[in-house]
Amino acid sequence: MQITELHAWDVSPAEARAIQADLASQVSLQDVISLPEITTVAGVDNTYLTRNGEAMAGAVIVVLSYPDLEIIETVIAWRLVTFPYVPGLLSFREAPAVLAACAELRTEPALFLFDGQGYAHPRRFGLATHLGVILDRPSIGCAKSRLVGHSEEPERVFGAHTPLVDHGEVVGAVVRTRPRHKPLFVSPGHKLSVDTAVAITLACCRNGAFLPEPTRLAHEIITGERKRVLAGV
Repeated sequence: MQITELHAWDVSPAEARAIQADLASQVSLQDVISLPEITTVAGVDNTYLTRNGEAMAGAVIVVLSYPDLEIIETVIAWRLVTFPYVPGLLSFREAPAVLAACAELRTEPALFLFDGQGYAHPRRFGLATHLGVILDRPSIGCAKSRLVGHSEEPERVFGAHTPLVDHGEVVGAVVRTRPRHKPLFVSPGHKLSVDTAVAITLACCRNGAFLPEPTRLAHEIITGERKRVLAGV
């Protein structure tokens, strides 16, 4: 998969915020794809470990067919962590490994689901948005916790969702993917509306799992890879 990197990653936190502010103007929340047009989806997740005194970030991209959600391709990449942990700037720690994995993909997914934030971010530029803009692909953030905004609690039935509102703007949705379980925080990354991001996320849920299948599998794979690397296998 061809990638055009739009900026350097070895930057200061102040420079990173400026990059976010600059690239945020390129974000689109207009749908460029609908459910019937989707043939492939990709799930993305990250992990970290320290080995030989060095902090490493690992990323996995698992590409699935849609709607049957069978694995087509899996790519894992590791990169040294060069950026400090700063809330709101996690993409500068995680994106280099994700992009390294993307560069090895033979399949170009129709869209990406990230285990992280999208538009529901203080500067409207979470990981899913940042990488959606760089990859120029529709993207969705599927986060396990709230970063910004407020909402009503959705009903405790599958598919129930309520708007996630920050400073008067709907930035995502609080979605019940599993009855009687905490909700998932879904926001568009790039080239999708809130409504379509929610619809796609729900369409990718399977077998009562909390996470949609693409990010559930990505999490399972990268967790196993982390254990394997730490064990020196």
